[in-house]
Amino acid sequence: MIWEIAYIIIYAVYVYTICVTIFFMLVENRNPVKSIAWILVLVFLPILGFLFYILVGRKFRKRHMISKRSLLINKKSNTIDLTELPSLELTDEQRSIATLAFRNSDAMLHENNAVTIFTKATDLYDNIIADLKGAKHHIHMEYYIFLADKIGQRIMDVLKEKAQEGVIVRVIIDDVGSWQLKKKKILELQEAGIEIKSFLEVGLPYINSRVNYRNHRKIIVVDGLIGYTGGFNIADRYVEGLSWGCWRDTHIRLEGSAVLGLQKNFLTDWFFVKRELIQDALYYPAQEKKGNCLTQIVISGPDMVWESIMQIFAKAFMEAKKRIYVESPYFLPPESLITALQTAALSGIDVRLILPKKSDAKITLYSTFSYIDQMLKAGIKVYMYDPGFIHSKIVITDDISFIGSANMDFRSFEQNFELNAIMYDTEVAQQMTDIFMDDVNHSVEITKETWTTRSLTQKVKESFSRLLSPLL
Repeated sequence: MIWEIAYIIIYAVYVYTICVTIFFMLVENRNPVKSIAWILVLVFLPILGFLFYILVGRKFRKRHMISKRSLLINKKSNTIDLTELPSLELTDEQRSIATLAFRNSDAMLHENNAVTIFTKATDLYDNIIADLKGAKHHIHMEYYIFLADKIGQRIMDVLKEKAQEGVIVRVIIDDVGSWQLKKKKILELQEAGIEIKSFLEVGLPYINSRVNYRNHRKIIVVDGLIGYTGGFNIADRYVEGLSWGCWRDTHIRLEGSAVLGLQKNFLTDWFFVKRELIQDALYYPAQEKKGNCLTQIVISGPDMVWESIMQIFAKAFMEAKKRIYVESPYFLPPESLITALQTAALSGIDVRLILPKKSDAKITLYSTFSYIDQMLKAGIKVYMYDPGFIHSKIVITDDISFIGSANMDFRSFEQNFELNAIMYDTEVAQQMTDIFMDDVNHSVEITKETWTTRSLTQKVKESFSRLLSPLL
């Protein structure tokens, strides 16, 4: 009898807790698709669903993020604000996107940049190491994944050497992405004179509120003159691949005033992790003309008013006149982007997607597959990369190129701290297009006829994963 009463009390408390949780989730006025998905999880996965919601479902309140972006000085070295846009030789499409990026994320336009594109990990890491060795004043690095494996140790050894020479070395790692980087290794780097901080440390009692918001940005700045960003992290998998194939990614090296955009965002994140405001002009040196590429550095994150990168992609898809080419390892787009891609394809624009055939995450792979039918029906060409896992995150719309850390999914647009470079340059767009077409040549095209013949088991897996896609 006592056990029955205890069971009834526990059950009543649980039901009450679930009802209260659903009530507060609804009054937050979230995306209704996400709200419905969470309600289904809470109702049909008792206890487990509630624990999952506590872990990754709650909103991290923006006022707790305390972004101090406005405290940092905007240095005016080859930097263009919104009032100067009319004087630039831009197409209407480019001007529209540049205006949006300025207004939704304070992304200044940077002139006279040189862009080098990397698709091979060995070439990229060799260049990074050479640039790090040449540092005279400071090195800033920010990575989601930074491991102490073979390539990671090579880079760490260089960082320690430079720190001992008197170069200022600051490193930000994501606490979840770099969880394999042991405390002992971090202490070793600190003892060598390197300042290294974790972004949103996930330790008790904070695990409930912080684990769902990760810093996914990839930034290197050397002396304020050389910068890197893109999709590569620091790990051997990018060189050695996986047991079932290569790991394909894309990254860029920047010289010119766009490096100041990377610098500003690194120092903003540094303020967040250490509460140290760095405004010294030495970090914003005068820039020589290195090339002709006009560039914006755009960020997004849960501390911002707008879902800036998602808005920019939507605008670019709607403004495109000739082509839209997208590579993404995780393709779980919101309805706005689905509609924009379908509308573009139905209006005669060449729209193509390269997606992974295999992935490092099964549930996101099947969720990605669940969107393919909608793409094919609109006439979008869909390819699956065959040699291994494609982790590249590039978009080309006409003569505009996008590269960075953001995937084409809910998490990147709403929850992660992301950074992308927008390049308004015909030559760079052509280089990106050539890379995309080379990946097409190593991919298998999916047709409506072949896609409809996939097994019922796969369709069920896709449908179930699609249901969870707003939560991934």
